Amino acid sequence: MDVTRQISRRTILKATGAAAGAVGLATVATPSVAAGGTLVHPGLLHTGADLSRMAAKVKAGVSPYTAGYAKLTANRHSQSDWTPRPQTIVYRGWEVRPPSTWPQNYGILYNDIHAAYQNALRYHVGGDGAHADTAVAILNAWSAKLTKVSGSADRFLAAGIYGYQAANAAELVRDHKDFQLERFQKMLLDVFYSVSEDFLVNHNNGTAAPHYWPNWDLCNMACALATGIFCDDQDKVERAVEYFKHGAGMGSIKHAIPVVHDDGLAEWMEAGRDQGHSLMGVGLMGTFCEMAWNQGIDLYGYDDNRFFKGAQYVAKWSLGGNVPYTPYERVDRRPGIQRPTNVAPTSPTQVRPVWAMIANHYTKRRGMSSTYLTQIAAKAAPEGGGGDYGPNSGGFDQLGFGTLAFTRDKATDAGASPKPAASAAASGAASDPRPRTAATSSASASASPSAGGDLAATGSGEVVGWTAAAGVTAVAGGLLLLRRRDRGRHGAS
Repeated sequence: MDVTRQISRRTILKATGAAAGAVGLATVATPSVAAGGTLVHPGLLHTGADLSRMAAKVKAGVSPYTAGYAKLTANRHSQSDWTPRPQTIVYRGWEVRPPSTWPQNYGILYNDIHAAYQNALRYHVGGDGAHADTAVAILNAWSAKLTKVSGSADRFLAAGIYGYQAANAAELVRDHKDFQLERFQKMLLDVFYSVSEDFLVNHNNGTAAPHYWPNWDLCNMACALATGIFCDDQDKVERAVEYFKHGAGMGSIKHAIPVVHDDGLAEWMEAGRDQGHSLMGVGLMGTFCEMAWNQGIDLYGYDDNRFFKGAQYVAKWSLGGNVPYTPYERVDRRPGIQRPTNVAPTSPTQVRPVWAMIANHYTKRRGMSSTYLTQIAAKAAPEGGGGDYGPNSGGFDQLGFGTLAFTRDKATDAGASPKPAASAAASGAASDPRPRTAATSSASASASPSAGGDLAATGSGEVVGWTAAAGVTAVAGGLLLLRRRDRGRHGAS
């Protein structure tokens, strides 16, 4: 597939000067803030400065880094005797091809990826080269053998989640003398990115974009961004960032966080579904924002800190607090499709390792008051990683270890956004890089759909596929017609 081609039509609904644009992954209306920049390595979830900070803090015995590192060293995936089991084809979701039925084997992949990541991280913090060698051996084994991610529609989840995670593991050892960098880049592009790109463009063979819950988009957005950075492909980075802002699917920010309430909280779309998928989504969006930040792109603050408001909402709700909820109306009305009308119940015991990264960004980098994020991050600490949250795939959706990796001292220049120096990017040992361009925070940028602000359409030549049931159907006095193909929403992640 030629990823530089136009992949979705731009539909404009004009109503008293208002417009809604449809943007697919390969459509970039204007250059993103990263245009012309040099990609930083290491520069996915961790920069050289981050890794140096972790090592120095642990060596000095500083809390809570020591507790976070203890979680890492206790995990069976972080041991240097881990033996990989690479597969030629990874299946997620049952695939039947008469006369054979291919069983799911994706658990082998996610266990190996987490072992590679944990060993690589342990090497950077503890300094034992045996862990770096193990990480390299795992990643080289997979890049030498894996040719395809397949299965049911769940193959898109596998490509997205394990693609961004594999890139992060590899980024930590990309300069190791034995690491097969070019071969791994090829695997990321051919096996993972190609599937993620196809999903973001076509949503599974042309299915209506609102058919899939936000996590489907978010994991594939993370894979696209991580691959672009790891493979030094600025164009892929540009397109991933543009999708975050104006993408067709439900993972773009104004679809995933559709309503900003008067109390400063912003509704997470899947809060009407269940807690687990909402936590997963917050973690994935945070991962996307962190990787972008480390390349000088501020998405944490985009649209008047919209993600902050959404994360605070999920944190308060997960802590047992009452949150406002505006039901939304789906155009997909087929039987069995979930159309929640109230916020779902939560369990205070349900924890995912997603909060340290987000809380530390807003409280330490930005110096913002983040009551609910602070409380839930403290409750989740010290955060573990894959293998600490159960044996099933949900326990491996995040790389984790945020207490170790993302705890940071309060910045003296909170909110500042200078461009990372070229010398710093080259050395990988610079201080914490700041974005090149400040967050969009003007009145027009922060306008919510209910205020007649920017509405991202679905990308299939039709206008936005859902709207708040409270009556947000007019745009600046013009009627926003809801027309979608009659397809059912997939019920998985």
